[in-house]
Amino acid sequence: MIEILVYGAVISAIYAMLAVGFTLIFGVARILNLAHGAFYALGAYTVYALTANLHVPLLVAAAIAVVGVGLFGVAVERVLVRPLRRSQLAVLMITLSVGLMVEQVLLLTFGSEARNVPSMVEGAYEILGADISAQRLLALAASIVILAGLWLFMQHTRLGSAILAISQDAEAARYMGIPSDRIYSIVMGISAGIAAAAGVLVAPFQTVIPSMGLLPLVKAFSIVIVGGLGSIPGSILGALLLGYTETLIAFEVSIEWSQIVSVAAVLLTLVLRPAGLLGKRAAF
Repeated sequence: MIEILVYGAVISAIYAMLAVGFTLIFGVARILNLAHGAFYALGAYTVYALTANLHVPLLVAAAIAVVGVGLFGVAVERVLVRPLRRSQLAVLMITLSVGLMVEQVLLLTFGSEARNVPSMVEGAYEILGADISAQRLLALAASIVILAGLWLFMQHTRLGSAILAISQDAEAARYMGIPSDRIYSIVMGISAGIAAAAGVLVAPFQTVIPSMGLLPLVKAFSIVIVGGLGSIPGSILGALLLGYTETLIAFEVSIEWSQIVSVAAVLLTLVLRPAGLLGKRAAF
């Protein structure tokens, strides 16, 4: 039971980071970013490349990965997304293309074999009779800190207030002098950085392969559908529900059956409550 609680918390926290980043860019810029999984994979591979090839200290490599992928997200928004923002279909296609391109670049650069990233912390802790690796506990704690930091940033800074204003009424915010294009770039960078942080945290205990971004993209999309597209609290709630349900099924039935949960959750949500659990018109 303790293992289910802890492992469920870890996977829920990672899912929440992915879903919050995904829904953040939609809530502000109304963009469904299909390159979100690629940012997750880039975070993991950047840490691997820096530590294995350049022998950069792991924590320094993690910081470089998050900042570097965040800047890559800004570049994607400015160069590729911004000229096409008026067409949602074009944005979907260009972000999908970015995701596929990143996967192919990783495949050509690193090959198809799985890579290993060293743990940031070694050892394990015994919690009520269950042995939990220190890296998983670090991933849980870091995820909570990142999500809490994002909330504080959104609620208590001028830039956060500008982001909220754009999300609620972009035209009125522009009349108030808020530079919407700059805000869109910043939010894309934040979204990409959070996804990269999730990849960095799970890389030591999950497989690092070029296609690793696909499943997190599906999970993030499923969670925001269940929680309510554009709702950050809904994304966190959806991540908790999905994470604990998958963990329970994996422990009690099998890992293969747990992968069906996200698809089933989306189908049930679309049938029973199309707006999601906490869906609403405003982004936050």
